[in-house]
Amino acid sequence: MSDTEQMWIDQSRYDLDTARAMLASGRYLYVMFCCQQASEKTLKAVIVRKTGALPPRIHNLLRLAEAAGLDPEQETARFLGELSAYYIQTRYPEEVSAGGQAIGEGLAREVLSKTEQFAAWVLSTGK
Repeated sequence: MSDTEQMWIDQSRYDLDTARAMLASGRYLYVMFCCQQASEKTLKAVIVRKTGALPPRIHNLLRLAEAAGLDPEQETARFLGELSAYYIQTRYPEEVSAGGQAIGEGLAREVLSKTEQFAAWVLSTGK
């Protein structure tokens, strides 16, 4: 494993840990953002592993999965499409306010669980 790949994996794990902390503190919008970031960084680790090159500077999880040579099932693809939106929603104050109110603990917990499963799948199949 290259140092660059390990860096992406370490950052993904850090983001998952942060998502867990945000869940415990009731900051559900940031659970979503950290889950998006963890998924993005996991995919970028696989891209580095497979290509030996730096990953593209994009945030769309479906495009990153494609670049990683992964073919997620339809349900996973739908999840990635929805999760990609949280990269943008947490960057603008008016969307933080509106988005944060729409996300409850149940949704945040579900997304975190799916993200953990997705990261494990990506790292196991991306070899």
